[in-house]
Amino acid sequence: MSADPRLSINQATIKYADLATALKVTTDAGVQSIGLWREPVNEVGLDTAVKMLADSGLRFSTHCRGGFFTLPEGPERRASIDDNRRAIDETAALAAAGAEGSTAVLVLVAGGLPEGSRDLVGARSRVHDALTELAPYAQDAGVTLAIEPLHPMFGSDRCVVSTLRQALDLAADFAPEVVGAAVDTFHIWWDPQVYEQIARAGREGRISTYQVCDWKTPLPADVLLSRHYMGDGVIDFASLTRAVVETGYDRDIEVEIFNADIWADAPETVVARTAESFAATVSPHLP
Repeated sequence: MSADPRLSINQATIKYADLATALKVTTDAGVQSIGLWREPVNEVGLDTAVKMLADSGLRFSTHCRGGFFTLPEGPERRASIDDNRRAIDETAALAAAGAEGSTAVLVLVAGGLPEGSRDLVGARSRVHDALTELAPYAQDAGVTLAIEPLHPMFGSDRCVVSTLRQALDLAADFAPEVVGAAVDTFHIWWDPQVYEQIARAGREGRISTYQVCDWKTPLPADVLLSRHYMGDGVIDFASLTRAVVETGYDRDIEVEIFNADIWADAPETVVARTAESFAATVSPHLP
């Protein structure tokens, strides 16, 4: 069995699979790459995770996630910054363990408004402050910090960065190999500037990862779990994928799905269905 060589399974798509299972079902499906999450990695310990990844023969596409640093200065913010440094270390170690073509990319979700705050401008400025503090550490580790803009419905609780333009503006003060952006179809498909900003990201060398999944309404009560297999919703993967490819992006493409029904399915079934939907919606638009 084989899958598109550009496909990477983001571990969130098979959330309830432990690391050993995630690696096995990915390789068994003929998929060549995986994006990992910190919780399953920390469950077994970084050293063990590094060995497991190396033994799997898979490429490593991203580590999820860092960020959540919109709090004002204080002990909680210091703890968050320290935790992001640990995430950078994990990313570097895992990328070194992955097969040839692995990328040391740490995806950042900025964080929402601090409790009781309405100061959106201040929260966004603290994201820049955190990047300023973390960028030298990431550069020394050879890790790219990928700012992921999230759909505006997550602006209050998860991410005050809502558009690709905002992410690129935040990244602009840093070298592109140190701070880039995550282009996730679920979060940016609606943006009237999306093609212009993808082209800009390409010119600036800041597309750190391309992630795909679909959007379908009605949304569930927990909107976090509203992602779908590609082709089951309304996103135009043809035009978005062509826009990304035209920038010269040639790395792995991750499928990242948060969906309770999909999580409840057998992980090998999910990976097989993911590979099929990728082949139908994304692969035709790759060189």
